[in-house]
Amino acid sequence: MEEVYRPIWVSILGNVLLSLLKLAVGFMYSSIALISDGVHSLSDVITSVIGYAGIRISSKPPDKSHPFGHSRFEPLVAFLIGEALLIVAYEIGRDAVYRIIEGGAIEVNSIMLGVTLLSILSKELMFRYSVHIGRKLNSQILVADAYHHRSDALSSVAVLIGLGAQELGFMYGDSIAGLVVAVFLLKVSLDIILENLRYLTGQAPSFEVCEEIKERALGVPNVLGVHDLRAHYVGSKLHVELHIEVPPELSLKEAHDVSEEVKRVIESLPEVEVAFVHVDIKGVTE
Repeated sequence: MEEVYRPIWVSILGNVLLSLLKLAVGFMYSSIALISDGVHSLSDVITSVIGYAGIRISSKPPDKSHPFGHSRFEPLVAFLIGEALLIVAYEIGRDAVYRIIEGGAIEVNSIMLGVTLLSILSKELMFRYSVHIGRKLNSQILVADAYHHRSDALSSVAVLIGLGAQELGFMYGDSIAGLVVAVFLLKVSLDIILENLRYLTGQAPSFEVCEEIKERALGVPNVLGVHDLRAHYVGSKLHVELHIEVPPELSLKEAHDVSEEVKRVIESLPEVEVAFVHVDIKGVTE
């Protein structure tokens, strides 16, 4: 199995088990906090499946309909994951508010607390694994999926606190914990949506990245200048276009070789997918 798919399968299997466990205990003891947390984990199963499909599509080679590849599908899927989380956040928050308005208390026991502790530990481990592989492979889907695990771990902490407060006599502890889960989900969903929106809209990279591209080009022998540098994201990767200036005494072949070397060094940057290099003769062409 390719490395990029392993965190997805760990996520799917882990979330299926956790969601079933939390939902079963939540319904058994009428805990809106555990039910909400179980729904959160179940939503992660769905988004992980979508993420798997997104990685498969985005890794397809260029074809006639997509001559520059399918990399935009990855942030598109991650964006849709963020939208799904936004809906889940609303549903959980609404149910928690209804419980607070309508009142009602639940009995907290060691089974509920144990399930919550297990969820916190499991989700934190899944987060660390997924975010490590996601950053290593520069996969926005894996990073987005990882932060679902972190939000689930944090929401489980809120559930644990809420259940503890309920046990100590605070009748709204369970409901407020559910509301906190919704707030966590809201923040994570907005972060994912905004992060991937810039990839989908072709946003330019940071000033530092552009400067590094210029320095790489200027480091190639016979490159006397760089101008008209343009770069934008196509999916999570950069497409770069720039003009280089070469000495007028170079032959056509020598100038071409210089441009090919510039292309090679720029495309060696991990965030760059392809570079288009135009050659200008110093003092003759612009």
